[in-house]
Amino acid sequence: MEARHVFVEHVRDVMVANHRMERSMNVEIYSRRLETFQVSETISRRPDIPTRSYGVDLWNRQCECRRFETLHYPCAHVMAAYAKVNLDVEQYVDDVYTLERTLRVWEVPPTTFELLPDRGLRRNPRGRPQSSRIRNEMDIREKSDGKRCGICRLSGHSRNKCPRRNFHVGQSSGSGRN
Repeated sequence: MEARHVFVEHVRDVMVANHRMERSMNVEIYSRRLETFQVSETISRRPDIPTRSYGVDLWNRQCECRRFETLHYPCAHVMAAYAKVNLDVEQYVDDVYTLERTLRVWEVPPTTFELLPDRGLRRNPRGRPQSSRIRNEMDIREKSDGKRCGICRLSGHSRNKCPRRNFHVGQSSGSGRN
C-alpha cells in the first residue's frame, strides 16, 4: 500500500502479462451499445495451438475463455476490448483482490460481549455420578405398600421383627440361640 498499489501482487502481475498479450489481438466491435466484441488472437501463444477467436461481453462481464467470470478479473481478451473503447480495466477487477480488502481479513474485531461458562455443563467433581438417562412412563413404578417381610411376605414389618421367624424350619434366630 505504501507503493500505491491497489491490487494484490498476483493480480498485478497477471494484469501486466495480459496487457502485453492484448497488443497481439485484433478486436472487432459487434455492438458498442451492448458492449459486445469479437477478439481474435493474431499470434499463437503456443505453436501447437492454433489462433482462436473469443466473444467478449463487457456488459455481463463474460468472455468465451471463461477466465473473466471465473477469476473475477479481466483476461487478455477483455483487456483488449477495454482498450478498444478506452475504458479503465481496473474498475472491473473484483474488490476481493484489493489490498485494503485483503488486509481487512486479518483484522480481529474487538469483542463486545463477555464469554461466561455454562455451569450446567460442568462435571460434578465429587460424589456418585449422576445418571444422564432420559426417563419415560416405563420407568414409573406402581405404588406399593412399602417393603414386605422376607419370611412371611406380609407388609408392616421386616424379617427382624417377624412373628413367624422362629417357627420356620431351618431358620435360626439372629443371636445364634435357639
